[in-house]
Amino acid sequence: MSTEYLIPILFIAFAALLFFQMRKQRKAMSEQQKLQNSLTVGDRVMTTSGLFGTVVDTEDDSIELEIADGVVTTWLRQAIRERVETEVDEDDDEDDDDEELVDSSDRDSSRDESDTTENAETQKTG
Repeated sequence: MSTEYLIPILFIAFAALLFFQMRKQRKAMSEQQKLQNSLTVGDRVMTTSGLFGTVVDTEDDSIELEIADGVVTTWLRQAIRERVETEVDEDDDEDDDDEELVDSSDRDSSRDESDTTENAETQKTG
């Protein structure tokens, strides 16, 4: 292949890469705008700075987030990065973990008792 075809081929490949990159970026921006325009009261969201909050009021270009009980802050819609799912009540999960810890500690203590008994018997016979 001669060099007279190489430069146009490289130029076309570079233009194609730029086109697909711009298309991907435009699609992502469109999805982000849809998200920001679809926010409603009660949605749990995360801001671009990583702050989690619940939407308590919406206006044209701003929303109010409750970030703690009774603490409400005003944000631009563009500052919302994503809608997050509400978390499952962790109290039930913690109770299960506590029971597993108790069960394993019971097993450990019974092993310790049997080890102590074996050591005592070994010392008496030895």
